[in-house]
Amino acid sequence: MHTPSLKKIMEVTNLTRAGRLQEATDLLLDRHPDKTRGPSAARQPWALRAASALSDQLFGHSVPPAAEPEMRRETAPVAEDTDATADFTTYAYAGQSGERAYKLFVPTGYDGRPLPLVVMLHGCTQNPDDFAAGTRMNVLAQAQNFLVAYPEQTRAANAHRCWNWFNTADQERGRGEPALIAGITGQIMSDLAVDPRRVYVAGLSAGGAAAAVMGMTYPDLYAAVGVHSGIACGAARDLMSALTVMKQGGAGPKAKRQFSLPTIVFHGDRDTTVNPINGDETIAQARGARVAGNVETIHGQSAGGLDFTRTVEFGAPPLEHWTIHGAGHAWSGGSTAGSYTEPRGPDASREMLRFFLANPRRMAAAA
Repeated sequence: MHTPSLKKIMEVTNLTRAGRLQEATDLLLDRHPDKTRGPSAARQPWALRAASALSDQLFGHSVPPAAEPEMRRETAPVAEDTDATADFTTYAYAGQSGERAYKLFVPTGYDGRPLPLVVMLHGCTQNPDDFAAGTRMNVLAQAQNFLVAYPEQTRAANAHRCWNWFNTADQERGRGEPALIAGITGQIMSDLAVDPRRVYVAGLSAGGAAAAVMGMTYPDLYAAVGVHSGIACGAARDLMSALTVMKQGGAGPKAKRQFSLPTIVFHGDRDTTVNPINGDETIAQARGARVAGNVETIHGQSAGGLDFTRTVEFGAPPLEHWTIHGAGHAWSGGSTAGSYTEPRGPDASREMLRFFLANPRRMAAAA
């Protein structure tokens, strides 16, 4: 098969992203649907691989089956090792920017007194149950008594369930997906007792990029940000620039000093989906215009045998950058009960929580 043109690649990518694999494959094969003969394109493995390869380049995951129905989950068992009586339930949010479901973990220790809240943004092809199992954040929440929310992306918004971090409409305060995620956060704060000084946001891959967006657009809502294998806010403005940034890296606009948030970044140095340089760019964005101050570099090895380099920047805001040597595009220290995890690495969930709780948001003084 000849090499497709850039225009064709974009058309196939858009069809694949919309879950229209049959049409994407027809376009790859230069055939009109009316002239299609033989087996269904969906049954030609090489054709599916070609369509999926284009999706993998952009999103880092395989194309989900186009015919898979939208799944709705009710109360489900919590992640391994949590108290079976803890509450992990699906809720709905609706606002001017649309609707999204989310799952909320409430530990058994919740008694009406304000608790910290961690908002977790899953990666492409993942869902709240999968992400909770892989990160084991609910296990930590049960042990250390905090709330965890998992907003859920839909296939209608993105065929791969990716947060649309690369769209300009989803990089601004008060609109698009940032408004939805902030709305979910606000709804939980209204429904339950949440300490407004200790509200945090974190994510993996597309969710990590979305977490960076939330830190830039809602610095008055979140106290700190965790970005795992993600990308700086505004580094891409559309699909084509997203592909470039994922492979080569890219810088977004610097955070304004007064709105810079404490940020912790994890990235595997063998990540072939999102270039590890994007971790450097995310830290640089959070640092803002200030020059890196007092820096400490720590080299270590996880219990699972992976070496890591932890770079800590003291100052305002405090920053941490973990490079996991030998790790790919996966949540460090995660559980194999979920997807895209690297169990051998240092525990990113535990380290993020430590960093978060050490950095509560400074509240404005009363007038």
